[in-house]
Amino acid sequence: MTAHTDGVPEASTEPELAEFEAEFSQASDESGDTFKTPLVIKLLVAATFVVILNETIMLNAIPHLMDDFNVAARDAQWISSIFMLTMAAVIPITGWFLQRVTTRSAYTIAMTTFGIGTIICGTAPIFEMLLVGRAVQAAGTAVMMPLLMTTVMTVVPEQARGRVMGNMMLAISVAPAMGPAVSGLILNLGSWRLIFAFMLPIAVVVSVLSLRHLKNVGETNTAPVSWFSVAVAALGFSTLVYGLSEVGARSTGQLTLLIGGGAALVALFTLWQLRLQRVEAPLLDLRAFKHRTFTVTLVLMSMAFMAFLGSMILLPLYLQQLRGLSAMQTGLLVMPGGLAMGLLGPRIGAIYDKIGARPLVIPGSILMVVALFTISRVIDESTSYALLLGLHVLLMLSLAAIFTPVFTLGLGALPPELYSHGSSILGTLQQVAGAIGTAALVVILENRSESLVSSGSTADQAFVGGLQWAFVAGAVFGAVVIVLSLMLPAKADLPAAPAHH
Repeated sequence: MTAHTDGVPEASTEPELAEFEAEFSQASDESGDTFKTPLVIKLLVAATFVVILNETIMLNAIPHLMDDFNVAARDAQWISSIFMLTMAAVIPITGWFLQRVTTRSAYTIAMTTFGIGTIICGTAPIFEMLLVGRAVQAAGTAVMMPLLMTTVMTVVPEQARGRVMGNMMLAISVAPAMGPAVSGLILNLGSWRLIFAFMLPIAVVVSVLSLRHLKNVGETNTAPVSWFSVAVAALGFSTLVYGLSEVGARSTGQLTLLIGGGAALVALFTLWQLRLQRVEAPLLDLRAFKHRTFTVTLVLMSMAFMAFLGSMILLPLYLQQLRGLSAMQTGLLVMPGGLAMGLLGPRIGAIYDKIGARPLVIPGSILMVVALFTISRVIDESTSYALLLGLHVLLMLSLAAIFTPVFTLGLGALPPELYSHGSSILGTLQQVAGAIGTAALVVILENRSESLVSSGSTADQAFVGGLQWAFVAGAVFGAVVIVLSLMLPAKADLPAAPAHH
């Protein structure tokens, strides 16, 4: 079977890339039209799983940190906030970074940074040092997702990308869902420091195994870095995401300053990149937006993430604040949905490879709206846990039918030199869209609850009423996804390949 070269830069068709292509050829089955995921991609997915798991793994440890370091609940929440903000600050830089260094170097730097952060966290004598460790961990994590996406897009034949991207859903969806449950089990054994003692050897083993198989793909360039862009991107995106995450906890004036200031810096960053595109290499190449399919999938993905992460916040709020479940019990209840989403990813990807995006994304987005609207109708003070679990699994399955095809379709529409930038844009907008979605739904929840309390409802009734409106708003986000899904082509509008001589 001839290996596809769609989406592979000419300069990268060297012996190392040839080994990847040979591995794909050997992995094809008797029918010759399907592929098994190569070991190196599986190891990269495993590494990404380990680092993303850390984003939610400390949620259960917050009460322990409050006791050990004598900090208030609001301060202890920074253990999660600092991770999210560092991701928002670093991801925009990864497009440039991944073109500047080799694949092996990027992987080594990412996993070494993550490992150092894990050691700092596990040995932190004071709370501030623990926050520094979390920021260092997040910096390593921020590189891994774009690195994995870029590697897959560069080495995987176009007709097999859906299957391989589906495997990435294991890292994207299962890891955050498992974080609270995994940490709950570890905390039963002893100190919160065991979480990092548990993660470090796993990260080291996965890193060593991956480096034994990982080859350099694509070509590097030595474009100068715009340090002004780095500073504005880091400050702008992190301030914007932080402002959005503080909705409901700060005054209107403070929120206006944070969100407005962050948005202004992001606008400045965007204008500066457009200027750099004319004179030298930009930090984040916005020419990716000239490809219609990429732009449509990006907006669709952002709307889906707003609904996804918004509902990811609402359900735990309901289960813990109204129903009195612990963080671990909540984690166990939402875990089946995350597992279903991740495990279905490869199957969805294989179907995408055969029939394209529209037959998956259109029904998936309709199912997402149905699931969110149904939750808004059935949720009250005594809703059956089995019903909630079933609806949550349905919601996660609908999202699996959306995310895998859309990731693959959007990045596949870009020329190879824009893969790393496209991956970074996707990752950045995931962070921003998730923060916007969460903020919007929390505002709707709180405003509706306050309105109901002022009209005589009990606190619990008001909270449920607010939740119902918030889930309806999530369904409205989903309705936009339906409209956008109708604009998708069946397959990526692949950029013209260079002429072969």
